[in-house]
Amino acid sequence: MDKVRIGLLGTGPWATRTHAPALAAHPGVEFAGVWGRRPDAAAELAAAYGTRAHEDVDALFAASDAVACALPPDVQAPLAVRAAAAGCHLLLDKPVATTVAAAREVALAAEKAQVASVVFCTLRFAGDTAPWIDEQAAAGGWFLARGHWLGALFSPGSTSAYAASPWRREKGALWDVGPHLLSVLLPVLGDVTGIAAATGPRDTRHLTLSHASGADSALTVTLSAPEAAAEAGLTLFGERGRVTMPRWGDAVASYTTAVDALLTAARTGEPHACDARFGLRMTEVLAEAEALATGRPS
Repeated sequence: MDKVRIGLLGTGPWATRTHAPALAAHPGVEFAGVWGRRPDAAAELAAAYGTRAHEDVDALFAASDAVACALPPDVQAPLAVRAAAAGCHLLLDKPVATTVAAAREVALAAEKAQVASVVFCTLRFAGDTAPWIDEQAAAGGWFLARGHWLGALFSPGSTSAYAASPWRREKGALWDVGPHLLSVLLPVLGDVTGIAAATGPRDTRHLTLSHASGADSALTVTLSAPEAAAEAGLTLFGERGRVTMPRWGDAVASYTTAVDALLTAARTGEPHACDARFGLRMTEVLAEAEALATGRPS
């Protein structure tokens, strides 16, 4: 079977460390090229993987069957709409956008063009956590979930390449790591039916969510924790007692699984559970939580 041509949008650390190596090594993929807002960075990344840099994003769409996005969310969203209109399947990053309107445009564009979409929420595709999520969703009987993602991206002395990200500085942990926890809670506990939110130190946000199953979840997210306190985890409490989500790793392997999911959805026409429509729902939840926590519209 012919390989599927996938182009890459983005040249930042996430693209260079995860997306590009996964696309280049995938046996079912032809790495069709790279586009970035910095042409020199696109040329460097393309050369490293033996593909072509495109200065015209529409030319990359024309050379691709699908596009993989490693862009800030509000750059990703309008380009995803254009890619879908060009007939490209969409492998999106989380969050799809930081406004409900923009996320809705992406979902509608994918549906109108009848292209497949997958949103790369790491925990939904990592080798240890993905089957755990499926198992807990099937088991049911949950009463409460407690989750936290305490990142140290903005703590003094941080050397992370992601600390320089302007959109993360502006939107904080709620939008950067909040989608990770939501991507687990929604399939396990059901859709969000009620939200309460409050602010904490710096970008810290505390959320209490009610779910369609009748369970509640309590979440704390931040990118400003002391480095020694940085960790992430989620625990479910229910009829079987307490169950804690396993650790995860290997972003490249997780992304490879997301590529597999997109190829399957494109081949079969069956939507993936973590698609652009799911990305829209996460954006709706995050936007409402932001508005409640800050007292201003998201």
